[in-house]
Amino acid sequence: MVMQNSSQSDAGALLCFDKGGYQLKIIGVVTALKSEASCLVDKRRFPLYQVVDIGDRTSLCLSSIGGSAARGAALKLCGQNINALVSFGVAAALDDKLIPGDLVLPETIMMDGEILPVDMEWRDRLHGIMSKHVTVTSGILTSCEAPLTTRAQKLALGEATGACAADMESAAVAKVAADAGISFLAIRAIVDPLEFSPPEALMGAVYPDGSVDAIQLIKLVLNRSVSIVTLIHLALGMHVARSALTEVVQKTGLTFASDYMPYRDAELSESRSVDTSD
Repeated sequence: MVMQNSSQSDAGALLCFDKGGYQLKIIGVVTALKSEASCLVDKRRFPLYQVVDIGDRTSLCLSSIGGSAARGAALKLCGQNINALVSFGVAAALDDKLIPGDLVLPETIMMDGEILPVDMEWRDRLHGIMSKHVTVTSGILTSCEAPLTTRAQKLALGEATGACAADMESAAVAKVAADAGISFLAIRAIVDPLEFSPPEALMGAVYPDGSVDAIQLIKLVLNRSVSIVTLIHLALGMHVARSALTEVVQKTGLTFASDYMPYRDAELSESRSVDTSD
């Protein structure tokens, strides 16, 4: 039996089955960068802090870089009657075994010593699908307040937290999900390895949504604050990270395998039962 909640938003209806009480997830996705958002949908313009429907059951809010911005975007999505949040984008490696393009599906999110939950059933299902196509890493994803620009910073954070990777937004989104009592999932691809980090000087040429101030970047290259080789390394890292994120969407859709649930079997079994009784 399918019950429709008449109070749902335009994103779609929550579907509940009597058996098992399964609830179809209406997903709100937070991304910080335009380059991350473009892995989800082919759209040239992503307005900051505006909720955009990108699928029948999925909405996106581009937050810009940082935990505070990500928290605001997550809260904005929660106002749209979503019942699951996803942090989607790139991360920095804190483990020397990780390379650009590796997919991180953390089991735990850490922020200032606080442990934040992940929907493990959902996470494990996505892991089972994606591990057939890309290298998938588990473990802890920790927050960082600023971009990690040196190997020493990454090592120190990894040793302090036991995390394999870090980003600036996932913990903030996870915290909103935990406070709201809804599902959370982090999908992160490694963009820079332990041994290579974006130089601090480069941050001055990056806008909050991750796009680049071309004039400022040229100045940094001309005064040798940033080398062409470094830019090539960064571009290659982002390319393979985006490829991994795009692969997730291609293999699981914009619901990230959230609809690979027993409700399909329950519905089929119920239909067969009705047919047999006839």
